[in-house]
Amino acid sequence: MTPQMLAFLNTGGPALWAIAVLSVLVLAIVLWKLWRLMLIGAWSRSGAEALLAGQSGAPKGLRARFVAEVFAARRLPDALAREEVMRIAARVLSQLRSGLRPLELIVTIAPLIGLLGTVLGMIEAFQALETTGGQADPSVLAGGIWEALLTTAAGMGVAIPAAVALSWFEAIADTVQGDLEDIATRIFTQGPQG
Repeated sequence: MTPQMLAFLNTGGPALWAIAVLSVLVLAIVLWKLWRLMLIGAWSRSGAEALLAGQSGAPKGLRARFVAEVFAARRLPDALAREEVMRIAARVLSQLRSGLRPLELIVTIAPLIGLLGTVLGMIEAFQALETTGGQADPSVLAGGIWEALLTTAAGMGVAIPAAVALSWFEAIADTVQGDLEDIATRIFTQGPQG
């Protein structure tokens, strides 16, 4: 860390340090989530369509694996098959939504930590004004207020990208959920296969 970065973080005090830690966590969570989504094949649709069309092959991608598992479950009696498909879908959706809770928490607390830093900084600025008997230099007071507002801006600067990433990941999960419902419906209306 460069001396300029350390000076900047020290300017905002403990609140800015906490927000800096949250920013690193957001980056780590987003990169981890992208890696996980790529590993499970969250964007791949072609394998599922090939299996639904009766083509054979190893299922590649989340939807294709779901199709293969639904075909296997379809061999059970109808009521049990439907229960098994719901269990499989719940597992898949749980995988898609894993790791989103910490991101939600950061979206909520980053601006609050920033606001706390601002309030604490304003308290310091007004204490300085009080100790000088109301004769404080306006430029010194403005510098204290600027430092206080820095934490609010930093908190929002972390929360906004985290909220965008959270919304995007939730949209991916919602899309996959819709696809899984469509796949299960198509398989059950076509009758037993596999």
